[in-house]
Amino acid sequence: MSVRCFNPQTVFKPPGYSHVVEVSGPGRTIYVAGQVGADRDRKIPPDARAQMVLAFENLKSALAEAGATFKDVVKINNYLVDGAQMNDFREVRDSYLNTAAPPASTTVFVPRLAIDGLLFEIEAVATLPPK
Repeated sequence: MSVRCFNPQTVFKPPGYSHVVEVSGPGRTIYVAGQVGADRDRKIPPDARAQMVLAFENLKSALAEAGATFKDVVKINNYLVDGAQMNDFREVRDSYLNTAAPPASTTVFVPRLAIDGLLFEIEAVATLPPK
């Protein structure tokens, strides 16, 4: 299995993600539902950055259960309640993901998330070689 991350020459170069990720060959695809900044007891930190770190840690745990790491992630979708947190998001994201070959990414600003007090959510798709 091979993974190729790239940006078409005719499209602007994005900050911290790839426009296109191509996966070739036999392999497994892992879909991880939205992870939020809540701990196992559903406690939610009050600030967005702490929620982002916790959401990425939750995503890390979910990936590990499938035998994957952040290096296997080919696509993320991010949901932020406040656009003012975009710089925090980029800093946290870049501390977890492979910045040399970043995954494809979409970020959406939403009015609210499923649980009151949540400020950030991330979902991911990862690819792995066959078992």
